[in-house]
Amino acid sequence: MNTRADQLKAFDRLLTIMDELREQCPWDKKQTLQSLRHLTIEETYELGDAILDNDLDEVKNELGDLLLHIVFYSKIGSETKDFDIADVSNEICEKLIHRHPHIYGDVEVADEEEVKRNWEALKLKEGKKSVLEGVPKSLPALVKASRIQDKVKGVGFDWEEPQQVFEKVQEELAELQEEVENQDQDKIEAEFGDVLFSMINYARFLNVNPEDALERTNKKFIKRFQYLEAKAKEIYKPLSDMTLAEMDVYWEEAKKL
Repeated sequence: MNTRADQLKAFDRLLTIMDELREQCPWDKKQTLQSLRHLTIEETYELGDAILDNDLDEVKNELGDLLLHIVFYSKIGSETKDFDIADVSNEICEKLIHRHPHIYGDVEVADEEEVKRNWEALKLKEGKKSVLEGVPKSLPALVKASRIQDKVKGVGFDWEEPQQVFEKVQEELAELQEEVENQDQDKIEAEFGDVLFSMINYARFLNVNPEDALERTNKKFIKRFQYLEAKAKEIYKPLSDMTLAEMDVYWEEAKKL
């Protein structure tokens, strides 16, 4: 592995390249915080894909892309004299030191859960009015629900036993079924949301990341469906001309594979 000196040298090299690109490259010169935003989101999802695939070479590449974006934003901030990469680095250092009094102070903690509770309490002392302020509004709904539940758990608002959560899932499913029978579309959507929220809560008690679990199923479905498409091509028969029974034969083959 690289030494700390090598790591600092590599980071300095990146900063130098960023300076050169900002001065000389027509595309890089035009970028703003706003124009980079959607690209940063895309890069974050690509990193997430690489992590789910356990492709460590790709994880390294995607981390580089994200690091470039952090350096890019910091370069733009330095041009407007609002902040630079040193400010960004020092800000997170100070935050980490402040929020880890069990490392940098005289606070004692018993376990990970106590660390999380202290973390949320410290954020409220910093001026936040709600523990939920730290949940980004633009997060996808499934991820947002998971983060909301993590946040409120940090201040003790949580179920005591997994069985209680499972019973809540069953309760919400019954309420959904009732509204389906009543055919009230607005209430069906509301109850469906409650079912999803309770399922995400139950996943937490099972130590399952719901986003990862769903993406795993997505990948599995895509792989099986593409197998079905390939088999349809082999017999020169469009999927639209196949019966469900015919398609199911290849689907079962895909499941065995």
